[in-house]
Amino acid sequence: MGQNAPHYQLEKLPPLRERVETIEILRQTNKSTAALAELKGIAKTIPNQAMLINAIVLQEAKDSSEIENIITTQDELYKALTVNKTHISPETKEVVNYRKAIFHGYDIAKSQGFLRVNDIVGIQQELVDNTAGIRSTPTTVLKNDTTGEIVYTPPQDKAEILDLLTNFINHFNEQDELSPLINLAILHYQFESIHPFYDGNGRTGRILNIMYLILNELIDVPILYLSSYIIANKPEYYRLLNQTNRTGKWEEWIMFMLKAVESTSKDTISRITNIKYQLDSTIIKVQEKAPKVYRKELVELLFEQPYSKIEFVVNKLGVERKAASRYLKELEDIGIVESQKVGRETLYINKELIEILKQ
Repeated sequence: MGQNAPHYQLEKLPPLRERVETIEILRQTNKSTAALAELKGIAKTIPNQAMLINAIVLQEAKDSSEIENIITTQDELYKALTVNKTHISPETKEVVNYRKAIFHGYDIAKSQGFLRVNDIVGIQQELVDNTAGIRSTPTTVLKNDTTGEIVYTPPQDKAEILDLLTNFINHFNEQDELSPLINLAILHYQFESIHPFYDGNGRTGRILNIMYLILNELIDVPILYLSSYIIANKPEYYRLLNQTNRTGKWEEWIMFMLKAVESTSKDTISRITNIKYQLDSTIIKVQEKAPKVYRKELVELLFEQPYSKIEFVVNKLGVERKAASRYLKELEDIGIVESQKVGRETLYINKELIEILKQ
């Protein structure tokens, strides 16, 4: 492809239907749709949706950032969210910002029910913590990490970028005859190809995926994320993006994204099943071994906030600090949580839940 990869004129959406609705794609769409419907149903069996959202959103924030080589540990993340510390690593801060950006997108999807160009800019702003906004200097190229060769030159002119984004938004908000999952693959490709920002395009695009699924009622809460699948198949993901770009052939890219939905839905189903089992057995254990402190809300809190502290118990149960402290100590005595000192605070960690989230 040489030093200056051509800037292929990015075609506006939608592509011709016969190019994106092959027999193979339709067959895979059925499998992916079924897996996603099963996930939506199973998620409803968790009594307190905040438990699911917190746990899975944090894992996604970590995975999605890892695609961009921003590496942090689960432990650091929970501490950053739990303890009022100013000294957190830049990597951890980026992941915490990503989590904020997901919730920002989720709020827009719930309250407004559609997406505007400004909303995309707002999500990216939460993510990168600056207000640079849409690219205006024509210098952005995408290079191969290993060889340094330029593999793609996205649209360079700001007017063209805005025109393509408006077209993207119209297609994003439209109820099309196409299956929403085929559309999801098309939209994700288009957004990454427009590459509207200096930074955070991949992560913003992955948040738009969740919003699209929620707006199309394929899931109720933000719990399906393709990042772990993309990490496992990263070279293939980039190869297919570039191939679609160069050849205009959609099938392989759409198949990749549909399989990502199917595989991730199945993984998330087993994770939720494990969380539910863990929750139920924790309730039984506390009822048996510490009946005096047993409250359903107390056990749920340990799943909502796997790194808990006295203050959380005070707020959740409306009890005095002294009582909250006693509850947590008793739960530690029977092996439900483990305590850890961080600065002046004591955190109580639901170790078994953390293990499930790490799998």
